[in-house]
Amino acid sequence: MDLQLKGKTALVTGASMGIGRAIVRGLAAEGVRVCIAARRRSLLEDLSREIAAAGGSQPTIVEIDLMPDGAPARLARVALDALGRIDILVNSAGGSKPAIPVDAPESAWEEAMTLNFTRLRQLTHAVLPGMIGNQWGRIINISGKSEPERLIAVTPAKAAIHAWSKGLSREVGKHGVTVNCIPPGRIMSEQIRSKYSEKFRARQSAEEIPVGRYGEPEELAALAVFLASPVAGYITGAVLPVDGGLRRYAF
Repeated sequence: MDLQLKGKTALVTGASMGIGRAIVRGLAAEGVRVCIAARRRSLLEDLSREIAAAGGSQPTIVEIDLMPDGAPARLARVALDALGRIDILVNSAGGSKPAIPVDAPESAWEEAMTLNFTRLRQLTHAVLPGMIGNQWGRIINISGKSEPERLIAVTPAKAAIHAWSKGLSREVGKHGVTVNCIPPGRIMSEQIRSKYSEKFRARQSAEEIPVGRYGEPEELAALAVFLASPVAGYITGAVLPVDGGLRRYAF
């Protein structure tokens, strides 16, 4: 299938490792010019060289921490200056911490919500005017499960992404802009390897994941690249898990 992505432009956050990195490679392979943003410049430079060696356009690198006030607006300006326009935004930056106590300080909640929802929302709204002006755009949010197993500060932030994305999709669809979310299941990454032992991963794969294994970043990236394409123009406001069947809810 021709995804009709050649010549499009994209800004991808959280691009240095794992899912974000795989999405960048997938977009570049389809002929997309990419601006890649993350905190670790050396990893972004490695990715840039990899894409160029494979025949893709040399990505623009932006080393940035999105937590400080005003960072999303600064990133949007740099990406727009480099690319000329932003057709596709992939919000892949984020982070999770272990369960917190009921009496956790307010700062724990503020940090989780700021990184995982507020900055994502601010960056999206910074690039939206250009998409609306061009009457075309794709916003893809790499989110997470919003069903709490225990008290984890990031969970309500992920739920907020889903609710906000649905509402936004209803406002911007008439401008040719789609907004979708992909909550990953157990996708192999630096964080997964450090958080879960090989023994735990094997047990969970056998007992809880219907396909019997953890996923690879490229398997999620395939969906993200499809949603970024013109051929996915009738899919919006959706939350589409890539989890090998791990989640048991029906929809």
